[in-house]
Amino acid sequence: MPKTRDWSAEERALWRNLWKSPQANEWDDSYIPAVAAYICHAVAVYDGSASAWQAQEMRHLGGQLGLTPAGMLALGWVVRHE
Repeated sequence: MPKTRDWSAEERALWRNLWKSPQANEWDDSYIPAVAAYICHAVAVYDGSASAWQAQEMRHLGGQLGLTPAGMLALGWVVRHE
């Protein structure tokens, strides 16, 4: 995780889960800032403190990271279950 701030246990757990996801196979280190920003916005949405723009940014980043069905479709990604 970026060393720019202190991350909560919840944020660290979300970080680990995201980097274990099938989508993370398509990410390289250049995705680190986007994943970190997604986590900041997502935690604010989850705890009810997010502004409307934060919720919108979370949705936008989620799509760009392939974390939503629409985002995966736009990126041409398919997760194969074996």
